[in-house]
Amino acid sequence: MSKIGTNFIEVAYLNVFLLITLFDGGHSTKLSVELIKTDPFGGSITNVRGILVGHSSKVERPTGCTVILCNTTCVGGVDVRGSAPGTRETDLLDPINMVQIVNAIVLSGGSVFGLDTASGVVRCLVEKKMGFQTSERPVPIVPAAVLYDLSVGNDSFVVPDANLGYSACLAADNSRVIEGNVGAGTGASVGKLFGMKYAMKAGLGSTSLTVRDPTTNVSVTVGALVAVNAVGDVYKNGKLIAGARTLDGKQFLNTIHTLIGIGANITRNSGFGTATTIACVATDAKLTKAQAKKVSQMAHDGFSRAINPIHTMFDGDVIFTLATGLVPISDVNLIGIMAAETIERAIIRAIEQATGIPGLPSIHELSSTGDKLVFNIAILAFSLFFINVLRASNIKETITVYC
Repeated sequence: MSKIGTNFIEVAYLNVFLLITLFDGGHSTKLSVELIKTDPFGGSITNVRGILVGHSSKVERPTGCTVILCNTTCVGGVDVRGSAPGTRETDLLDPINMVQIVNAIVLSGGSVFGLDTASGVVRCLVEKKMGFQTSERPVPIVPAAVLYDLSVGNDSFVVPDANLGYSACLAADNSRVIEGNVGAGTGASVGKLFGMKYAMKAGLGSTSLTVRDPTTNVSVTVGALVAVNAVGDVYKNGKLIAGARTLDGKQFLNTIHTLIGIGANITRNSGFGTATTIACVATDAKLTKAQAKKVSQMAHDGFSRAINPIHTMFDGDVIFTLATGLVPISDVNLIGIMAAETIERAIIRAIEQATGIPGLPSIHELSSTGDKLVFNIAILAFSLFFINVLRASNIKETITVYC
């Protein structure tokens, strides 16, 4: 199917999907919303007003960090689903706790060592005089999450540090987010349940969705940014597009089917905590901390639609949510639905924008091999069919098949 055809179906689907019924105090009211753009997922998280993004990557080894900076007052929430998370200041985002604002979110490679990048972001924000105001001075609020990429490259002692976080913070702007092998996605990979030698290169992706209520003409935008480093495989519209490879490295193994067929023993040799997909959702809707947390929960549906398996004992999956409050819309159902949609498509973009590195091919290298194989099989099948037709017609011809 052509890209135009696919986009048309997605737009039609979402227009129907976003005609939802809201329940408030037992009384239902219909909120009709419509997509503003013909290509609804063509933007990035910086389409949300007040959100800036900056990347910084190491040159010595594939690793880096990404900063999502709030250029206005933001409310934050988080939901941690993975069983091997590496985080900072996530307890602060609990709705029962005092601080109501967030200044920045940091996503980083480097496992626990990458948490040091948040210190660099704090230093940058101090210079900008940004932070939670105390009696003495502003205190920057910078929650962070990390992914494990120490097995990528030749020197696991090269990790994102405070200086890298500082650089990413300085680089933050509202231009379209650079995707692929950049920032927190620099050393990201997927399909690792059977070991890194069967894995594929992933990266960082971002997208956004804007809808409008035609009755009030008020528009709301939700954006997502994801660094995809899952132990599982990645799917697009139900089709496996990246993940664990076969022994020859040319085809997909299909982690779920293989795991079920072999049994649980396969996980004995898997590296504990060597995965993790980390993400940030942002919206210009007006949300409370509790609502932002709920949006993060709903956004995890986007993880499960695009990644399988997900939320395993090897993953440390985390989704943050930032709400700038610039739009007087606070419906959690709508924002949560949009968040899951943008997360799913940002994951796919992270795969499609990634570039292969030695030992970790991207979708582009594997697709070229697979496309050639499919083409050869199709030619062979057509030739055999044609031969049978000729035989059935008692026509004697000599046919040479090239594959």
